[in-house]
Amino acid sequence: MTEKILLDLMQHTLWLMLLLGAPVLVVSLVVGVLISILQAVTQIQESTLTFVPKILASMVVIILTGPWMLQMMVDYTQQTLNSLIQYTH
Repeated sequence: MTEKILLDLMQHTLWLMLLLGAPVLVVSLVVGVLISILQAVTQIQESTLTFVPKILASMVVIILTGPWMLQMMVDYTQQTLNSLIQYTH
């Protein structure tokens, strides 16, 4: 296995991790900003108020995008194993 192949594999892995993590992170960020705006408007300065909505929103996103995430990981694993078999011969 050459360095280029290994670097391509690492790049594809990092890109997949970013792609799979992005929906949950974006939703958590948006919910956090909305809760912060609500806290600023109402002057409620409870630091634990943001955790429950973020967790619930993250769970909803994981439930909704879970099948897509699983399919992406299965496809990546199959592609990686097939390419490793090719490079060992």
